Amino acid sequence: MDALDNPRRLLLVHAHPDDETIGTGATMATYAARGAHVTLVTCTLGEEGEVLVPELAHLAADREDGLGQHRIGELAAAMEALGVTDHRFLGGPGRYRDSGMMGLPTNERPDCFWQADLDEAAMLLVAVVREVRPQVLVTYDEDGGYGHPDHIQAHRVAMRAVELAAQEGVGEGEPWQVEKVYWSAQPESQVRDSLRRLAEAGTPFEGMDPDGELPSFVVPDEAVTTVVDGSAQVDAKVAAMRAHATQIAVDGPFFALSNNLGNGVWGIEHYRIVRGHAVPGPGPHGWEEDLFAGVL
Repeated sequence: MDALDNPRRLLLVHAHPDDETIGTGATMATYAARGAHVTLVTCTLGEEGEVLVPELAHLAADREDGLGQHRIGELAAAMEALGVTDHRFLGGPGRYRDSGMMGLPTNERPDCFWQADLDEAAMLLVAVVREVRPQVLVTYDEDGGYGHPDHIQAHRVAMRAVELAAQEGVGEGEPWQVEKVYWSAQPESQVRDSLRRLAEAGTPFEGMDPDGELPSFVVPDEAVTTVVDGSAQVDAKVAAMRAHATQIAVDGPFFALSNNLGNGVWGIEHYRIVRGHAVPGPGPHGWEEDLFAGVL
């Protein structure tokens, strides 16, 4: 079925293969299962990622530099697990290279995403927006969640593309207005509670103090506007995480313990709306419970 034949169309913009599964996998699987057209645009191949599979260590950027090509297959397998059939790389596979963590020399490579011309990259996404015509777009906040340059750039490109896609006389195709834009977020109370429970069980989340400073994607509860309960799709999300084997050690002790904390750890995903209006839901926080609420 053509995307435009589907009344509900969701577009997600992520930086590297595996980002989509960790942050929004339950949401993607939930809407795919409900029959919505879900489109994923990934901005890089993730060439600079750490390789967690010893027998694939030769793929690392400082050795054979074949990780990006390998991760194309991992992403395809993850999308199959989530039920998502429309996934693309911005400008095609390899158009933009993974920039690595902030402050590394890899940030200076002329072919990396961090060095991309903003409007040029945004126009590549505009073409997708005008093709798919999503009512809803999901991406990161201004800090990219935790300060990774590719996440920050994905945010900038997505927001600029939303702006440009709606303008007459800009690029090819008919203008399209995205009605609702969301940034991924995590409510502070739930994150701190989960971190405390993990620490008490003897498997703390490295680098995150339950009582200390948290990454920017963790926001005050009142800043969260929307929650998607994807508990029914947790198995699909975990299968997708397993597909990203070079990046995610699903069989490690942290994941095993997280599973004991219940489906909320992996199946409940939160957002804050930055374009359009959230429709309050019946839950205790009044959070909106459907990304398409008020649209269809």
